[in-house]
This record gives sequence, structure tokens and C-alpha cells, in this order.
Amino acid sequence: MSKKEIENIFSKKEVKREIQNTKVPIIVDTREKQSLVAANLVEKNAKISFETLEIGDYLIDEIAIERKTFKDFQGSIVNKRLAEQLTNLKKYKKCFLILEGFIYNYQDSILHENAIRGMVLSVSLEFGVPIIYTENEEDTAKFLITLAKKFDKPKTDISLRQKKPEMTFEEKKQFVLEGFPGIGPTTAKRLLEKYKTLENIFKQKKESLEEIDSIDDKKAEEFKKILED
Repeated sequence: MSKKEIENIFSKKEVKREIQNTKVPIIVDTREKQSLVAANLVEKNAKISFETLEIGDYLIDEIAIERKTFKDFQGSIVNKRLAEQLTNLKKYKKCFLILEGFIYNYQDSILHENAIRGMVLSVSLEFGVPIIYTENEEDTAKFLITLAKKFDKPKTDISLRQKKPEMTFEEKKQFVLEGFPGIGPTTAKRLLEKYKTLENIFKQKKESLEEIDSIDDKKAEEFKKILED
């Protein structure tokens, strides 16, 4: 979609609103008004409004959403704004970080690949912000519409007996390990069975990690790289 097409969408005096895709509005930050995401939202007949948001790029109900391309993500690491933005997102009860068109093209990267991997892990593990990967601007718009539709349905009371219990201490340790590339639930459990604590696991040499059946040389090397680089 060209810049002219975007301008045409927003300059239309009448936009069909007979059947809107969403009842709950998608609030778009004014700085995103000329973006392809906003254009796609209008084109897909979503209910949107533009406001100056202090936190995030989009707001749906009480969910704050920050959107970053691969280039944006690197830039916010370099200028150290990412940590501040994630901390602000957490002021909302629920939040997401959208990584759009996030291709690990490290040859064109201004940062070392391990720095990028490490920060991706930190977003979820240290800041507790879920990451949503989208292909492009249109895909991002579709995700926002799908999220808004979740709030169209009337809320129902949930029995306390059906409420999922909080993770146990052991499950929390397993959750941390599963954040590493190539470490699934089975491997995480095997590591905890053998070494008991995260501290002991992180202290192990590469050769010791390879003693676990499901960890080969490549997985062990990547695991240690993330921890040490």
C-alpha cells in the first residue's frame, strides 16, 4: 500500500461503517496515524479512534500494546529506551509487545546476534511482557482486530474450581528454562532432576550439559553463549 493510498483512505469523507468489524474501539496513538497498520484497520472497517497515548502504540480495552519492527527493536536497545517502555507497559494489567516482520537477519544488524537473543528473552522473563510475532502491517492489523473481538462477547462468571492455579515453584523454574532456544518441557525437567536448582544448571560446563539425553553439542553451546556473552 503506497503513501498516496494511505492518504486516500483517511481523506474519504464517508467510510462504510454499516457493519463494523469490532464493537470495542482500537485506540491508535496519533503518531501511528499515517502508518500502514492504521490504514489497514480503516480498510478492514475496524472501530478505531486516534488519541495521544503516553504508553504504547495501541490500546484495546485495558490492554496496552507496543509495536516494533526489527529495526525499531534494535534502535530501542541501543538508545536504552526499551527497558523504560517495557516498564511503562507493565503499568497496565495486561500488555503485549508486537515484533513485526521480525527476521533474524543478523548480517544487516547493528548489534551482535546474542545481544538481540538475550533481549528477546529478557522481554518475557525479566519484564514479563508477552511477545506477539506478526508478519507485516496487515498481519498486525488483523491481530489487533482479533484481540478487540475478544471483548465483544459478554463476560461470564467463572467458577473458582475452574480457575487455573498459580505455577508452583518447580514449574516457575521449568518456565525459565523453557525460555532458552531448544529447551522444551522434557529437557527442562531432566535438567532440574539432575541439577536441582537454576543456579547449579547455569554453572554447568558445556560438556556437563551434553550428558542430558536431549541436549546435543549445538544446544549446549547456544545455552552457554546466552548466559555468558
